[in-house]
Amino acid sequence: MQVTDVRIRKITKEGKMKAIVSITLDDEFVIHDIKIIEGEKGMFIAMPSRRAGDGEYRDIAHPINSDTREKVQKMILDKYEAILTEEPDGLENE
Repeated sequence: MQVTDVRIRKITKEGKMKAIVSITLDDEFVIHDIKIIEGEKGMFIAMPSRRAGDGEYRDIAHPINSDTREKVQKMILDKYEAILTEEPDGLENE
């Protein structure tokens, strides 16, 4: 599996969520609504989730092992940082 495209929409409101991301896998499958969040220990991604009947949030789509999660997170955060460095306004605003 290869991440073949990463699209980032910057969030302009104040808060911990910095951007919303869509990734394409193998030019065939898209995952929308991955969030880039600024936490106490740095930036991380949160996979798309939905509130269940018990009030808890559960991921809709997610990597099934930590190596894949780290690979996807690194790719997304590297692109986010590169875009901020190259062109601070290079992100789509939401």
